[in-house]
Amino acid sequence: MPRSLSMSFLTIGAALSMTAGVALAGSDIIPAAQILNALKPKSATRSLSGTQVDPTATARETSFLNTVRNRQTRSLSLGERQEIADIAANKPKIDLEIHFDYNSADISKGSTQAVQELGKALSDASMKGSTFVLAGHTDAIGGEAYNQDLSERRADTIKTYLVEHYGLNGSDLVTVGYGKTRPKDPNAPMDPTNRRVQVVNMDTKTAQQ
Repeated sequence: MPRSLSMSFLTIGAALSMTAGVALAGSDIIPAAQILNALKPKSATRSLSGTQVDPTATARETSFLNTVRNRQTRSLSLGERQEIADIAANKPKIDLEIHFDYNSADISKGSTQAVQELGKALSDASMKGSTFVLAGHTDAIGGEAYNQDLSERRADTIKTYLVEHYGLNGSDLVTVGYGKTRPKDPNAPMDPTNRRVQVVNMDTKTAQQ
């Protein structure tokens, strides 16, 4: 099925607060330092709203994440994909524009630097001990099965690049695909802004460093 898929967007989520995140989409490359600053949790025990973090809930999240480490993206059940989304729901986000080749999960040459900046940020010593979820999304053009597969392959592509080029531990990068089921802009489901890979910092260990 032909699709106009020459552009995809990368959304970076970080455990910073319970509020909406910073949107920095556009043609400019976001430097690693700026990405790193956004991804650093500000507190290991309290959110920015001042609410005490529930250690029991944190333990449950950690336990669940351990069950999906090293899993193939397409092996995740609908329930597991939903639980990942629930955990990530309150994480703020920073948008990075990542282009993929037409109808493909291959990163376009023009977007290589953007992914490299991400790699520099995630491989920084201050991020050691964090677990990141890479969630692929598509727009609403095309069938559900096609989009589900494409979203999974794009998440896998980002993970492979980060592992191969930046030495990140693959078990610290959990990949999941949502196809067209979770558009960034529900009012415009076919808009290119919905084509993205969302990366969420799921760990608060880095707040202690």
